[in-house]
Amino acid sequence: MARIAGSIGAETADRVREQSLKLFAAKGYAAVSMREIAAAVGVQAAALYNHFPNKQALLADLMLSHMDGLLAAWDSEAVAGEAPAEALQRLVRFHIRYHAGRSDAVFISYMELRSLEPENFMKVEKLRQTYEGVVQSILEQGVEAGVFRVEDTRICAMAIIAMLAGVNTWYRQKGRLNLSQIEGIYTDMVLRVAGAGRREDLCSAAE
Repeated sequence: MARIAGSIGAETADRVREQSLKLFAAKGYAAVSMREIAAAVGVQAAALYNHFPNKQALLADLMLSHMDGLLAAWDSEAVAGEAPAEALQRLVRFHIRYHAGRSDAVFISYMELRSLEPENFMKVEKLRQTYEGVVQSILEQGVEAGVFRVEDTRICAMAIIAMLAGVNTWYRQKGRLNLSQIEGIYTDMVLRVAGAGRREDLCSAAE
């Protein structure tokens, strides 16, 4: 069956995203030209403008797509009515697992915020704040329930996200610890940051 023009266009746009993500992560947004992206995709530079009006729009698309995907994935992972301690553990494992295979997207999402124009920055920042709000809400519920001891839930939420984001800077698939072990270690650390003790302590308290 012959492909329709729309499907070809969508495939090309996806290849543009894939190659620009690699190039931005490797060289930095400012050092990469649309011509270089086109060469990596295997099309003429003019063809890129059928999908993205300029390089700034492409960067914004990558960052917004990353955040949209993160929030959608968490929505499918979250369990309604879950106890705060369990919800926080679930979020820690989710965050590490989701980002482990997206190192380029994570790197760009943090390092290239400065390259966004004000309007695009605000769009990305709004999504980042939504995700921070997820963590903050879990912490607030835990404080209210007497499970967490946190002086400032917003600052604590940002600290937890920063801690988890750091995993991508050093995690290697063939490293000393597997991903599940790392998730367990980070879960204990985050629980301590929230003033809840270790997982074993929570289990003992529940018994």
